[in-house]
Amino acid sequence: MAWNEPGKNDNDPWKNRGGKDQGPPELDELFKDLGNRFNGLFGGKNDNKGGTPKGGFGIGLVLIVAIVIWFLSGWYTLREAESGVVLRFGQFHELKEPGLRFNPTFIDTVIPVDIQTVRTIPAAGFMLTEDENVVQVEMEVQYRVVNPQEFLFSVPDPTNSLRQATDSALRSVIGNSKMDDILTSGREIVRQSTRDELEAIIEPYKLGLAVVDVNFKDARPPEQVKDAFDDAIAAREDEVRYVNEARAYASEVEPRARGQVNRMVQEATAYKQGKILTAQGQVAKFEQLLPEYKAAPEVTRQRLYLETMEQVLSSTSKVLVDTKGTGNMMYLPLDKIMQQQGTAPTQVQRPTNTYNTGSSNNTSQPLPNTRSSRGDRFNGGRD
Repeated sequence: MAWNEPGKNDNDPWKNRGGKDQGPPELDELFKDLGNRFNGLFGGKNDNKGGTPKGGFGIGLVLIVAIVIWFLSGWYTLREAESGVVLRFGQFHELKEPGLRFNPTFIDTVIPVDIQTVRTIPAAGFMLTEDENVVQVEMEVQYRVVNPQEFLFSVPDPTNSLRQATDSALRSVIGNSKMDDILTSGREIVRQSTRDELEAIIEPYKLGLAVVDVNFKDARPPEQVKDAFDDAIAAREDEVRYVNEARAYASEVEPRARGQVNRMVQEATAYKQGKILTAQGQVAKFEQLLPEYKAAPEVTRQRLYLETMEQVLSSTSKVLVDTKGTGNMMYLPLDKIMQQQGTAPTQVQRPTNTYNTGSSNNTSQPLPNTRSSRGDRFNGGRD
C-alpha cells in the first residue's frame, strides 16, 4: 500500500505522526545522535541526564593525533640535483623543484629523479669492419636525465634501451669504417659518428636522456695480426715525427736563406749600378776627348797611349829601364816596390844593346813597339 493513499495521512514521512507539526530536527540533536553512535562503537555509554557521552574526549584525541601524523608525514625534501615527479592516484600530476615540499599522504606519491649526475654506460665487443676485418672496440657513453617524466613513463627500462641503442650505433659506424682508420687516424671520426648515430636512434623513443659525451677508449686488432698493426702504428707515428722535424728545420733555415738572397740581390744591384756609373763616366770622358782628338789626332793618340801604359805598368813589379843617350847611374827604389808588392821580387829588365861609358857614340836601341796605338786603330777603322 502506498504511503500517500487517501485516508492514510499517517504514512506520510514528511509529516509528524499524530498530526503534530514539530518542524525539522535540530543540528545539535543530529550531532548528539552521531556521537552516541560513535560511543556505541567504542564502548562508550550515555548518562541518563542527556550529558556529554563518556569516551568522546578519547575519540577526539585519537582523531587529532591521526591528523597530525598524516600532516607531518606529507613533508619531504628534494635535493638540489633532484626533481620530484608527483603522481596523484597513480597518474602523473606535476614536477616539483628542489627544496622542502608537502604532498598529502595516500593521495600523492613523489618519485625523486636525479637530473644532474652524469652516468656512464660501457659498450664493447668484436665487430666487423668495412674491409671485412675483425676489431675489438671499447667505448663509454656518458648521459644524464633531462626529462624526468619521459624517463619514468616512456619505456619500461630507459637505461637498458640506451645500452642497446649504443651497441647498434657503434656496430653501424664500425661496419662503415676501415680497420686502419679505426686503429690509427680515424678514431675521432668514429667517436663523433657514433654519438650522432646514437642521438638519432634514441630521439623517436623519447627516453628523457641526453648524451653528454662518447669516449673512444680502445680499439685493438685480433692477437694474430696485432704485431703487424703495431708496426704500422709505429711507422705512422714516425712519419708524423719526421714531418714535424722537417717543418721545424724549414722554419729555421728559410729565414736565413731569405736573408742571404736579399743580401746577394742588394750586392748584385750595387755592382750593377757601379758598372753602369763607371761606363757612363768612361763614355763622358771619351765624349770630352772627342773634340781634342779631332783637333790633333796624333798628339791625342800618343797621350792616350802613354796614360794607358802608365796605368798598366804602375800595378806590376817589372821595371823597364831605357838608358838611351845617358851614362848616369840610375836609382831604383826597391824597398818601396817591395813594400807595395809584399815579398815578391822585383824584376828589372834592361835593354839588350851594349853599353859603353867611355864613348858617347854608342847608343842603346829601344825595343821596337809592335803594339799598334789606339790612334792607328782608330785611323784604320776610318779607312
